[in-house]
Amino acid sequence: MNAPAAASLRLGLVGAGGIGEVHADACRRAGWTLAAVCDAERSRAETLATRFDAAVASDLDALLADPTLDAVAIATPNATHRPLAEAALAAGRHVLLEKPAGIDAAECDRLADAETSSGRILQIGLVCRHTPVAAEVARIVASGRLGTVYQARANLHRRRGIPGLGGWFTDKSRSGGGPLIDLGVHVVDLVLHVLAQPRVLRASGATYATFGRDIGSYVHQEMWGGPPRPGGVFDVEDHASALLRLEGGATFEVNVAWAANLVEDAVRDGILLLGDRAGLFFEPLGNTVRIATEEDGRLLDVQPVLEAEDGGQAAWRRQYEAFAAAIRGDGPRVAPVGECRRTQAAIDAIYRSAEAGREVEVEA
Repeated sequence: MNAPAAASLRLGLVGAGGIGEVHADACRRAGWTLAAVCDAERSRAETLATRFDAAVASDLDALLADPTLDAVAIATPNATHRPLAEAALAAGRHVLLEKPAGIDAAECDRLADAETSSGRILQIGLVCRHTPVAAEVARIVASGRLGTVYQARANLHRRRGIPGLGGWFTDKSRSGGGPLIDLGVHVVDLVLHVLAQPRVLRASGATYATFGRDIGSYVHQEMWGGPPRPGGVFDVEDHASALLRLEGGATFEVNVAWAANLVEDAVRDGILLLGDRAGLFFEPLGNTVRIATEEDGRLLDVQPVLEAEDGGQAAWRRQYEAFAAAIRGDGPRVAPVGECRRTQAAIDAIYRSAEAGREVEVEA
């Protein structure tokens, strides 16, 4: 049987929180139909379903019982990703699974097995891969314009932005970690993606838990995931730094923080690639790339013209367009779990290094 056209693809959404709302809007802009929503808090599912004229399912089993669903998007706490995705794949649905794929590399392996057994497509929601700027950077790297890339640097910082302090984000049993697994997964994946998936060999990392321990006195600037919950759990890091050693000799420096005493404009968020012929800088959800190069003995700064569309808006829509194309069989698979496992193994190694206080090997 031929796969349905993009406009007729019907999606079931698991998770109606903040990120679930983003998925609902993105799938509609990409031509999907949001057919059903379920959430552990039924009232949230009802609110979102009403906005998109979708049905409300009482739970995952009820949602999967709808034979008209082509795919399921999972936007729930990290520790639930693997079991929910396994259930949806076993039920014969394609799955778009929010990042991270799992809370460790072993969960990625189990997901890969589940995908193979199901014959369905599992796409991981690493949305930064889908920006116009990410495509342009990957093209520039592949063209050889940078020469040999010998170092990458990635920064993502918030001054006071611990998400839902005291809730699932800061409970390691439900999240798997702090900003390293929340923010770091994006930049680690994106750098490996634009560099054509070099193997990560070793990691040296440090993690810090400075600002979330006294939930009642935490002064917040932004609060994705809801306000602080006094009496809740905070047993994750709020800042992580690492140096990764890549196959071929390049190094990759990663710095991510939910909270830090940052002087304004002291550190610019984004990704820097340094090559022996040129270097470039871009923001993961931006729409510009700046290249530092030389020509005829002169130093030049170049900025290619990219699409004018907002990078973040484009990325979310394109993520669903790529998912649809993969389902129809007329486009490549993007963000497969096998590639995402490489990112997760690097993150696992950073955590192990931070605990051990020394550089460690990244498990293949």
